[in-house]
Amino acid sequence: MDFKPISGREFPRFSAIKTFFRLPHVDVQKKFDVALFGIPFDGGLSYRPGARFAPTSVREVSALGRGYHWTRGVNWTEKLKVADVGDCPVVPISLEKTYANIESFVGKILKSDKRFISVGGDHSTTLPVLRALKAHYKKPLSFLHFDAHLDTYPAAWDCEYHHGTFARHAVEEGLVDPKKMIQIGIRGPLASGEDLDFVKKHKIKVLTMDDVRKGHISDFCKKIPSFDGPTYVSFDIDSIDPSCAPGTGTPVPGGLTTYEVQQILRSLKIKNLVGADIVEISPAYDISQITALAGVDVMFELLCLMASNK
Repeated sequence: MDFKPISGREFPRFSAIKTFFRLPHVDVQKKFDVALFGIPFDGGLSYRPGARFAPTSVREVSALGRGYHWTRGVNWTEKLKVADVGDCPVVPISLEKTYANIESFVGKILKSDKRFISVGGDHSTTLPVLRALKAHYKKPLSFLHFDAHLDTYPAAWDCEYHHGTFARHAVEEGLVDPKKMIQIGIRGPLASGEDLDFVKKHKIKVLTMDDVRKGHISDFCKKIPSFDGPTYVSFDIDSIDPSCAPGTGTPVPGGLTTYEVQQILRSLKIKNLVGADIVEISPAYDISQITALAGVDVMFELLCLMASNK
């Protein structure tokens, strides 16, 4: 099979069945390099719902995606065989059952010797993905986390698992190495100063928006260390300012611009990017699909990063 997107010069981009980047939709057992899939679940949200519809929205907008990266000088469609493997099965009224489904689904992808990029879904879905990765690689991962929020918060409403606790559980369960974990785009306000206790205790490197804006974006990019070993990137779309990405569940002013995101992603030194996700896109709150388009651009940058390191 030729794992290539349908050409927009032969078949208009507004047409055809919608898959990520107009790629073939195949079974995960086929032989290729990178699996793209959706996790249409938002049962872990605390404010605006609707992230369950993100995979559909991002697939539609990704018809505008292309392969060649001008800055990197690489075409991911030539370096990698990539396919859309559909959506992970979810149970909309059960976080527990959905977690089990996600862990099993990602486990099958990893057993078939593939890397992946998923589109959520709310950020609670990242935890079972990391559980599957830890089970596969047998050690904690290096972890890069883009977000407006720390997501290391305590339980809410006597519920341990929600989109604001996944990072805490990932550290406590030994899924990621806090010494090899960086959070970018974090900003206030917080419920209280105690919300900082966890990251201070585990010495997690937190790069706030004030850190990003202290100088030119190129100066900030130079401060991001390289990542060794199996590495995972989780990109919460609310790390981007609501003026650039309004369609999200918990918007916070003062975030990254899409240009700053591009510059940061292009500067990353990750030798072994084994997987990534884009989460918290809520299409009902989007304007002219600009949030979904931002998600597609993050996917493009991550695919090109994978292609550069193949």
